[in-house]
Amino acid sequence: MKVTATLTVNGTSYPVELDPHASLLKAVRDEVGLTGSKEGCDDSECGACMMLLDGKPVNSCSYLALQAEGRAITTVEGLAGDEELGALQRAFLQQGGVQCGFCTPGMLVSATALLRDNPDPSEEEIRIGLSGNLCRCTGYDGIVRAVKQAATGNVPALGVAPIHADHTPPHHAG
Repeated sequence: MKVTATLTVNGTSYPVELDPHASLLKAVRDEVGLTGSKEGCDDSECGACMMLLDGKPVNSCSYLALQAEGRAITTVEGLAGDEELGALQRAFLQQGGVQCGFCTPGMLVSATALLRDNPDPSEEEIRIGLSGNLCRCTGYDGIVRAVKQAATGNVPALGVAPIHADHTPPHHAG
């Protein structure tokens, strides 16, 4: 038996028909069509599925979709607002915080919540704030640098030399 509900995702209301046991992750991916949040562990251990619910991070793989009705859901697709990429997203690219990219949506969501609660976090506070998100590729240093850079508010547009670049890239004859 399906249940009719309305989910408000990234400021848009979506009427959906849900299995009462459907996770928020499944509903957003399958019913709403936003696939940025990933299913990693399906057990609230890896953070790849992280979404903001009324501004607070939740593991959407273990949160019932019907519990989110009437609440504001923000996915990674909703983080940048009207910009193509937000400052935090640009910082992740510029600081080497993205490798395979699987954990990146959850990391961005958690980092967004962290910076809203603590606009000038220390490295230790960043690491603690992201501790619910696992990454198997980056070693976390680029991610931490990206959050620190975003906290400064000094993130150049893409195509502009990153702040950490202290030399000109080699020229390759073509």
